[in-house]
Amino acid sequence: MANVNIKFNGKEFLLSCDDGQEEHLEELSAYLNDKFNNLKDSLGNIGENKLMLITSIKVMDEYFETKKKVEEQRIGLKNITERFKELKSLVYEYKNDKEREIINLKEDQEKVNSEIDSQKITYENLVDKATSEIESFIKKHADDVKVQ
Repeated sequence: MANVNIKFNGKEFLLSCDDGQEEHLEELSAYLNDKFNNLKDSLGNIGENKLMLITSIKVMDEYFETKKKVEEQRIGLKNITERFKELKSLVYEYKNDKEREIINLKEDQEKVNSEIDSQKITYENLVDKATSEIESFIKKHADDVKVQ
């Protein structure tokens, strides 16, 4: 345990605290002394006990207001976290939907390519057949023209 000399309301006090907490204790004491002196200046000398009570109430009011704000922030953060989880879920759902859509489009593309290949073969066969028939027709008519 460490000992710290604290000055409060013009008086010296020796207080104990955990090792390493000396500076923090001095900071808290200075804050409390400033609050006390400000109230003393604004209210006058209404008695040390009454000033100490009002100072304590003001400090506790600040504490509870801060605690309330921290709780509001905690709730706000919890709400934001929940919304983030919802958005994350929606993003993954959207991603999965798009991946399924891409797979379906690839399958459709393969079907179309297969149909194109099939139609190309049919077209080439049709062109070959038409060419053969035309050649045959020309050859037959060429022979008929020679005969006359």
